[in-house]
Amino acid sequence: MSDSASNKVLSIILLSYYSKERLPKAYERLNEVLGPERIPFELVIVDDGSKDNSYQIALGLEKQYPNVFAYKLSRNYTSHYSAFAGLSVCNGGCAVLVPDDEQLPYTTVVEAYRLWEQGHQVIVPHREMRDEPWMKRNTSELFYKIMNAFSDIQFPPGGADSFFIDREVIDILNERIHPIRTTTITEILRLGFDPYPLPYIRPFGDNKKSRWSFKKKYNLAKDFFFSSSTFPIKLITYLGIGFALFAFLLIIIYVYGRLFGNQSFWKLDEVPGWVSTITIIGFFSGLTLFSLGIIAEYVWRIFEEVKARPGYVIRKKTKDK
Repeated sequence: MSDSASNKVLSIILLSYYSKERLPKAYERLNEVLGPERIPFELVIVDDGSKDNSYQIALGLEKQYPNVFAYKLSRNYTSHYSAFAGLSVCNGGCAVLVPDDEQLPYTTVVEAYRLWEQGHQVIVPHREMRDEPWMKRNTSELFYKIMNAFSDIQFPPGGADSFFIDREVIDILNERIHPIRTTTITEILRLGFDPYPLPYIRPFGDNKKSRWSFKKKYNLAKDFFFSSSTFPIKLITYLGIGFALFAFLLIIIYVYGRLFGNQSFWKLDEVPGWVSTITIIGFFSGLTLFSLGIIAEYVWRIFEEVKARPGYVIRKKTKDK
């Protein structure tokens, strides 16, 4: 693959889903914005299983313009899997993920490219303001606050679903990350490379009806959370240890009460066999929860292993652009 030190081409990965009217407009706008800036680019259109003629229009653009490349997925995989697909076929020295309706302003792409020229390898555009209904906006903000509280990585304020990355990072994602039940932005932030936050104001776009169904949003939220957080597994471990200690302490208290305590105070004579029953239940409940905690530790390690993430990343010494 091309080395980013000499490859100045920007790979624009455009996610297409029922985008037949948007694709020609997107290419025209990209030329209008990037042309005067003299930024060479290729447009990689990834059709995410559209049932209309979006892909045919993308093929028409490919035949018309030498810097357009069209690809179609076998079915609708949702945007983050489409992004992984686009990264696997792009050839630029850097790449940016854009939607088909300019909700990530193309002027922000120019800003990110200039930052890349200065040496930044990971630029994360994040929404500073969002012209959306109050409920949707605040739900999104709450979700990312929860993610930052319980995940192993930190998302920028307002969240992020796009990125601008260097060829070195692209190669790592293509060669060492298994794109199953995870998201591109999660894996990019996990790799490090000193992500540079780039705020922008996100317009709502020309179509106020979202193409994301509740089911898709729910599945995406699960992938976001479980791919970036081991908190639920750790919670099982902590609960197992905590309840096991509580059960053993309860056993000691009631055994002491039976053998040495005031029987009338403890009221142990009123229910024959009560102490032995509580002792047995407490012992095995504590043992069960403690065992679940141990199993959770192994599940955690299996979870990390099957992700096939790199154990380490050694950055290249020279980044002369």
